[in-house]
Amino acid sequence: MTATSAAPTRTLRARLLTALSGDPNGTPPWVRALAEGDDRGYFAEDGAAWSVHAGMGTMVAGIRALLLQALHPGALAGVHDWSRYREDPIGRLTGTVRWVICLTYGSRAQAEQETARVGRFHRRVTGTYRTPDGADRPYTAADPELVEWVHLAFTDAFLTCHQTWGPPIPGGADAYVAEWATAGRLMRVANPPTSEAELRRRLDGFLERGVLRRDERVDDVVRFLRKPPFPGSRSMSLAYRVLFASAVATIPRRYRRLLGVRRTPLPVVTTTRIVLATVGRALGAGPRAQDFARRRLRRLEQAGTDAPAAAGDEASVSSS
Repeated sequence: MTATSAAPTRTLRARLLTALSGDPNGTPPWVRALAEGDDRGYFAEDGAAWSVHAGMGTMVAGIRALLLQALHPGALAGVHDWSRYREDPIGRLTGTVRWVICLTYGSRAQAEQETARVGRFHRRVTGTYRTPDGADRPYTAADPELVEWVHLAFTDAFLTCHQTWGPPIPGGADAYVAEWATAGRLMRVANPPTSEAELRRRLDGFLERGVLRRDERVDDVVRFLRKPPFPGSRSMSLAYRVLFASAVATIPRRYRRLLGVRRTPLPVVTTTRIVLATVGRALGAGPRAQDFARRRLRRLEQAGTDAPAAAGDEASVSSS
């Protein structure tokens, strides 16, 4: 690669990493902290959760998860009333990425510290929303129905997008759902699903019970997600339009109808494969989160404290 061609790659990488981590090098303090800690964390190295969350399909999955989550009026009320996603979309994205990365690749102490950080914000999230039958219902961020819906939509989005654009998952789809149930328990989800079939059944249950709905707030979120601000970067805006179209394409028809979005006739799934490969090459120019996590694991092995990760350890999760 020539110096001339390398410069745009470095610029693209810096922009992507700033959006994802808040740091142009992709190494803010919370990423560097993945190398610290005295245990292997909640998830096995190169296991299902490691593999899915390291995949480039996560670029689409985040959009897809937000679209689905918006269909629950309670979850959407929390976002509308408390989130600063319009004023600071990059900050909102970075906060979510930080939580996912710290839980997936960090030590248990770091994962629990990050969960506590999110929990402190969630304790302030209260209000009321109107149910599809017209009743006003109070909500908090700890509402069991809301935390379950958010977990289901997240897990389904990341699993589906990896199945579409990623390599085979170690242990298969059920392994990922079972592993990421640990994150659900940390966020106080009661009895999260542990198989792909159960995940889809629980997700569809919300639709079949009439819990989900479309209103002007949903339309507003869809408009924002369709074209969020990317100041000074036309190439990122164009790439994002492809990713948004692909997120829509992976959503089942009955959910698309409720969202008021249509699948484009263009071959966006194939085009997205090209976009993700380009992004992957740019990000591959430096260390990633899992590289810092591996430093911790190798240090523990050398110190003789190589206890295995215990993904799905319900006893320890429930007591955290």
